[in-house]
Amino acid sequence: MRLVDTLVSVNDGCAVAESVLPRTAMVADGEGKIDDVAFMELIAQSYAAFKGYMDRMDGKRPGGGFLVGVRNLAVAGRAHAGDRLQTSIRTVAALGGFAVVEGAVTRGDETLASGTLKLWLVDPDAGGDDR
Repeated sequence: MRLVDTLVSVNDGCAVAESVLPRTAMVADGEGKIDDVAFMELIAQSYAAFKGYMDRMDGKRPGGGFLVGVRNLAVAGRAHAGDRLQTSIRTVAALGGFAVVEGAVTRGDETLASGTLKLWLVDPDAGGDDR
């Protein structure tokens, strides 16, 4: 399930991604309302796009990752299919195979959700991963 359409900008551990979710997205109900859980996934996928881009710039194969924790997710608004959403992420910490990322999902000037995610990053060159 890919929710992020475009990586818009990358700058010093931060990035902005853009998404327009269709009514057929699995996170949308029959009326086109986007489920709140999509905000966590948008932040995680925006970080994945950023990390994959940085890996490519460093001449590495992009690795996989897993969402392992969510802290202080605040949902302040609803999103609907067709909304142009921007997700801003900032890498707070990276140690070993883990990263802590702050993110916010906005529509225009309105912040719809924000929170902090903990991610486990998989090194594609370690441990026989043949992807």
